[in-house]
Amino acid sequence: MNRVLTWRGSGAPHSVQFNDGYYGSEDGLEEARHVFLAGNELPQRFHGDFHIAELGFGTGLNMMAVWQAWKRSGVPGALRFTSFEAFPLTSADIRRALAPFEEILPLAEDFLVHWDKGQMSGEFPDLIFKIILGDARKTVPQWNGRANAWFLDGFAPSRNPQMWQHELLHSVAEHTEPGGTFATFSAAGKVRRSLSSAGFVIEKRPGYGRKRHMCVGKIPVIR
Repeated sequence: MNRVLTWRGSGAPHSVQFNDGYYGSEDGLEEARHVFLAGNELPQRFHGDFHIAELGFGTGLNMMAVWQAWKRSGVPGALRFTSFEAFPLTSADIRRALAPFEEILPLAEDFLVHWDKGQMSGEFPDLIFKIILGDARKTVPQWNGRANAWFLDGFAPSRNPQMWQHELLHSVAEHTEPGGTFATFSAAGKVRRSLSSAGFVIEKRPGYGRKRHMCVGKIPVIR
């Protein structure tokens, strides 16, 4: 099932189903870098076989941002990226959503070669990606992977509470390597409490643009 979109005057896509935007009306690429890359201390933490997992693939903008950062970092090998998505966008909508961000368009077109064919996974010399379709409340617990960093990018908790349920966030923690991190635009108290009870050490940080706060967290390494 694909989401029905409208398009803001800025060109940013907006979900009719959840009445929320896929990214802010400012610069969506800079927003992704601020929240998800800097929030997870990337690219500083990159190492061989680094694995990122994400709740909410959406337009793919976050993956393009971190893929570009990986390429620029010079770390050898391929970044692994797994995203959980219940309502995938069409290729046409992804192209339109990413069109304003010229610097990542070559990466987007490489990815869309797979997406156009209905392929939810693929490999490049510097990226191994997999998009797992379905309700994350079911697919994340069934996943056999563990991430070094999580991008928690569902729609706002008030719009899409299913993506922020206590049980799902605990499953995120269970699928995080020791020393692994998360970052999210949300600073909602319920979200912070669930992630804290799951084992993350939580920190509020300044958000992007008009967003006052966001939060990040880390699973402590037990020695």
